[in-house]
Amino acid sequence: MNRPKSEELFALAQNRIPGGVDSPVRAFRGVGGTPFFVEKGEGDRIWDADGNAYIDYVLSWGPLILGHAHPRVVRAIQEAAARGTSFGAPTALETELAELVNAAYPSMELLRFVNSGTEATMSAIRLARGFTGRDVIVKFEGCYHGHADGLLVKAGSGGATLGVPDSGGVPGDYARNTATLPFNDIEAVRDFFAMRGADVAALIIEPVAGNMGLILPEAGFLEVLREETEKAGALLIFDEVMTGFRVARGGAQALFGITPDLTTLGKVIGGGMPVGAYGGRRDVMECVAPLGSVYQAGTLSGNPLAMTAGVETLKIIEELGLPEALDEKVKALSEGMADAAREAGVPLTGACCGSMFGAFFQEGPVRDFTGAMRSDTERYAKFFHSMLKRGVAFAPSQFEVGFMSSAHTDESVEATLAAAREAFAEL
Repeated sequence: MNRPKSEELFALAQNRIPGGVDSPVRAFRGVGGTPFFVEKGEGDRIWDADGNAYIDYVLSWGPLILGHAHPRVVRAIQEAAARGTSFGAPTALETELAELVNAAYPSMELLRFVNSGTEATMSAIRLARGFTGRDVIVKFEGCYHGHADGLLVKAGSGGATLGVPDSGGVPGDYARNTATLPFNDIEAVRDFFAMRGADVAALIIEPVAGNMGLILPEAGFLEVLREETEKAGALLIFDEVMTGFRVARGGAQALFGITPDLTTLGKVIGGGMPVGAYGGRRDVMECVAPLGSVYQAGTLSGNPLAMTAGVETLKIIEELGLPEALDEKVKALSEGMADAAREAGVPLTGACCGSMFGAFFQEGPVRDFTGAMRSDTERYAKFFHSMLKRGVAFAPSQFEVGFMSSAHTDESVEATLAAAREAFAEL
């Protein structure tokens, strides 16, 4: 595919925007080449500035479970915009969306809307510290919880090493209050809580990891997290910004039967508009201002456009029985990709969960960040571009996941598998 217009637009963007993009992964640094600029989306397709069409499995990085420009969602947003785009005052829409969220996530007895997943996790952590009076946060290597300072840390030489900054501009003293452990390592969790449990305000985790590729929790892992946090008097936070309404209607907590103290959501509940939410136990959430001393605010929080898109999206999700209705289609795609790779002699390890799927270009199961890092990123980059020229858009990084929508047809899946067979043969 020729993309001269995208190349021109990217060159212009770099004159005014750092790296030419407003979020780093969009720059194609993980796969090389020039990013295509999107003109429009409809259903399971997007079109770039040069008129090329792609079957889209990025879906704005997850929010578009109904596909692009769903007519009911678009119409609802248009009608809301005609009434006003922002008020900075309460609207009934906020309560309506909160009720819909609570119906799917009963653990969120009280919740507050914010403008992004980063705001949601940042606020949940501040709340956990305020509620417990403790400072230390535990996260897992390879799990991404937004770009708040205390969460941009990586593990040291040992599994229970306190964090060092993983980004410029993050003070070392701040990051040292974040401990990073290996994903799926029960022994490391128990050892850390035996040593430092009394200092821990909260443990935060993507219950199904989606930011180091798709990695499922092993049997008993989430149960141990619940057990150890309860024993230590710490809070358990499920970051379901990505998995919310994606791995099950009630998220990973419903899928695995584990009730966290706090949950963060985003993406799907905004129907493509900027939104996030955090919520949980009533006694914890009552510490948030104006009821309590933990301050959090946002001029655009509960924005009527985002609330409207979220309400309409969640209503349609319930009508269609999503994401469970997508299970078979996702399995067909994931298993078909694995079969095509095997026939071509290309090492590939795939997985899927609900409407999410992923694949590592390596042999054998992947259970943690260290294992994910063994993947052949150069081979993935070739596969990515080979699929792109055949009209299929996957994420421009080996370490992201793919998403299915209700707009994806059986014909689209078969076209994707046909393209994959050709791409794997090229590899």
